[in-house]
Amino acid sequence: MVTINDNFQKLPGSYLFSEIAKRVAKYKEENPQAEVIRMGIGDVTLPLCDAVIKAMHKAVDEMASSETFRGYGPEQGYKFLIETIIKNDFNTRGVTLDTDEMFISDGAKSDTGNIGDILGLGNIIAVTDPVYPVYIDTNVMAGRAGDLLENGQWSKIVYLPCTAENGFVPSLPKEKVDVIYLCFPNNPTGTTLTKDQLKQWVDYAKANDALILFDAAYEAFITEDDVPHSIYEIEGAKDCAIEFRSFSKSAGFTGTRCGLTVIPKTVKARNAKGELVALNGLWNRRQCTKFNGTAYIIQRAAEAVYSEEGKKQVKDAINYYLGNARIIREGLQKAGYTVFGGKNSPYIWAKTPAGMNSWQFFDYLLKEKNIVATPGVGFGTSGEGYIRFSALGGREATIKAMERLG
Repeated sequence: MVTINDNFQKLPGSYLFSEIAKRVAKYKEENPQAEVIRMGIGDVTLPLCDAVIKAMHKAVDEMASSETFRGYGPEQGYKFLIETIIKNDFNTRGVTLDTDEMFISDGAKSDTGNIGDILGLGNIIAVTDPVYPVYIDTNVMAGRAGDLLENGQWSKIVYLPCTAENGFVPSLPKEKVDVIYLCFPNNPTGTTLTKDQLKQWVDYAKANDALILFDAAYEAFITEDDVPHSIYEIEGAKDCAIEFRSFSKSAGFTGTRCGLTVIPKTVKARNAKGELVALNGLWNRRQCTKFNGTAYIIQRAAEAVYSEEGKKQVKDAINYYLGNARIIREGLQKAGYTVFGGKNSPYIWAKTPAGMNSWQFFDYLLKEKNIVATPGVGFGTSGEGYIRFSALGGREATIKAMERLG
C-alpha cells in the first residue's frame, strides 16, 4: 500500500486564506445583495502598466516566428533580466552581485517555501510572530516543526514575538537556532527594521553560524531613508543571508508570476561530515532538477519594469497603493482604532476592539460592515487581538470602507 507524508496531516485543517474565502463565500450566498469590500488577501487591483504590456506583446510576437522563437530557457533565468535587476536594484544601493548569484523564479512564495529542500531536517527554525504562514507550513510539511501544541505553536520552532510592546522589533533568540526567517517591510504588520536593527541580526547570524532567510517582497514600498531595501546593504550579510524578492506587489505580477532569489556564493552551511558547502550550488542543482525556468514572455515583461517608462508607471502604482494605505491608517485612527504600519508597506495592522478576538472582529466586519480583512491570529499567536487591512484595493472602495467604519 502506498504511504503518505504524515507531516501534511499535522497541518491545521485549512490554510488561512482558504478559510477566509469560505467564510466570505458563505456570507455572500446567504446575502447576495451585500456589497462586500475585500481588504483581506494582498492581491493587487491595478492592471499591468503599459510598458509591461508592450513588452509582453512584443515577446508574444517573437514566439510566433521561427527566427525568434524560444523554447526551454535557462533554469536560473535569462541574463538580460538578471543583469537589469542587479544594475537597478542592487548596484544603485552599493551592492555588487555576480549574475550566477541570482535566480529568477515564479514568485517569492514558491522560493521561500522551496528553499527548505536544500536544508537539513535537523535545523532549528526561528520565525517572527506573527509571521507569513508559508514559512511555518512548509517546515511542517518537511518535518522540522515537531508537533502542534495547544497554544497554536509548533514544538520545534522558536518564536520571536513582535508586538506593540516591543515596537514590533523581534528580540535576538535566547537559544541556539540555525535558520531565521525575517520579512521586512513585514507581512502582516507593515512595520520595518532600521539599518542598525538589521545589522544586529546579521552580526548574530555570523557569530552563531546561522542562516537568515530575508523576504524583501515589499521593499518597493519603502519611503523612509533609514530602512534598508536589501539585507546586502548591511556589512557581512553576503556571508549569512539569502534574499527573496517579488514583482507581485511592486509591479502587479500576482497573476503573471515572477520573483527572484539571491544566494551569494559566500553563504555556506555544513554537510554531515562537517564540511562547508556553498548553498548557491545546491540551489542551482535543485532548480535544474525541479524547475524549468520562468517563461520568456514573463521575463521580458519584468525587464520592462526597469525601463524609464516602466519605472515611472510602476512608481505611480506604488504611490496609488500607499495613498490607499494613508486613507486606511487615518480612517481607522479617526474611528478610534490603534494602528501600525502603512507607511513603508501596503498593510495596516490594527488592534481589535476590547473584548473581541481576531476572528470575532473579522466576522463583525464582514457581517456588519461588509468589509473583509485578515484576522491577525491567522499569522501566529502574537497576532491575536489584531487584524490586517490591505491597501491594494481600489481607491473608491478604500474610501467607502473607511466611511463604513467611521
